[in-house]
Amino acid sequence: MWNPSSQSAASNSKSAEPMKPMPNTAPVEPTSTASSRNLTPPQEQATIGKALVVKGEVTGSESLYVDGRVEGTINLPGNRVTVGRNGQVQANITAREIIVLGAIIGNLTVSDRVEVRSEGSLTGDVSCQRISIEDGAFFKGGIDVRKPNGKEPGKENGALYGAAKQDHSAAALA
Repeated sequence: MWNPSSQSAASNSKSAEPMKPMPNTAPVEPTSTASSRNLTPPQEQATIGKALVVKGEVTGSESLYVDGRVEGTINLPGNRVTVGRNGQVQANITAREIIVLGAIIGNLTVSDRVEVRSEGSLTGDVSCQRISIEDGAFFKGGIDVRKPNGKEPGKENGALYGAAKQDHSAAALA
């Protein structure tokens, strides 16, 4: 601890030598504060930066943020894939959740939800439980919305109402 009497005695006897801070006394910002500003902590999300180009298959067990370019396939079934504003993806993607701020050309197989934000572009077929397409976003393709238990609406008694509804919706969106 700091003691004013010991500092004044020390400064009088060693006035030419600057005081050195004691180890572990400087305030340190905890790492949890920096990571709490992000939705996903950095250790739980991989990033492909603006200057990177990946060709081939991307697989893993953590979420992915793409701000660069990916060509091939992305297979992260239990995780989120976010395509940033600078991101360009030409790949079929399998994930739990996909958020599109950049551009995707490819088919999406998603176990939960897809969000195409206003600045995003998606060309391809989508199979998911929930989808959100904001005003101003570009979408061209088909949408297959599935129930969580795997049953498709309209398939009772051999009817294919869901397929006709899907084609009509895709034509209306295009």
